[in-house]
Amino acid sequence: MKLQLWRNATLLLNIDGSSILVDPMLGEKGSLGKFPMTDNELLNPLVDLPFKTEELIEKLDQIDAVVITHLHPDHWDVRAVELIDKTTTILCPDIIADEIAQQGFQNIVSIHEHIRWKNMDISITKGQHGTGEIGEKMGTVNGFVFKTDHQSVYIVGDSIWYDDIAKEIDRHQPQHIIVAGGAATFSVGEPIIMTSEDILNVCKHAPKAKVWVTHLEAVSHCKENREFIQSAINSKGYESQCFIPKDGEEVTLSFH
Repeated sequence: MKLQLWRNATLLLNIDGSSILVDPMLGEKGSLGKFPMTDNELLNPLVDLPFKTEELIEKLDQIDAVVITHLHPDHWDVRAVELIDKTTTILCPDIIADEIAQQGFQNIVSIHEHIRWKNMDISITKGQHGTGEIGEKMGTVNGFVFKTDHQSVYIVGDSIWYDDIAKEIDRHQPQHIIVAGGAATFSVGEPIIMTSEDILNVCKHAPKAKVWVTHLEAVSHCKENREFIQSAINSKGYESQCFIPKDGEEVTLSFH
């Protein structure tokens, strides 16, 4: 199994011969504009994709499916809707399937709890995109667990650390866990994705799993960068368990 971080939450997973693109935000730097309630004038995304348009098109031609955890524009943007072939298999939670269909996609596999797709089991997991009123406004978010006979990876999605994440880890026993870090926070309320402390809680709760941190240095409301999170990881001795890929970096996920 291979994982390549493109940018933010956009990942390419190669599982047992299937190439799966997760949460594609494919627009150019600045194409999403300013985010509301961020107390800054920065244009999102803050960085470009780590490859040119020609290479992006080549990569999109080779994917077998797209996974969408939720419809916020830093996970599914206008450029992704434009560039991804409308016959591509879209794997998504059932609550967003109709909206994706309205965008012209013809091969949507909507998942309520669990499906068997190709040679893998795919489960939908719960998430909490913040707390209080902000959390409610952010709406329902989900994650995904992909399992083959010997491999399992849990994409947590845009969620803080809370009891249900622990329950999902206990239930699925993933060997690899991909979290959204960066402590994204609006001008009111608490963080809406994981802080470095949340990430350390994941490591502590799942000592046998490798943890991968994404969603960093690409959108304007994130408060913690790679250096800050790496320092927190090192301070607690988790550097052999928890990793922060760079944009464009490809890693091989090992399984025992």
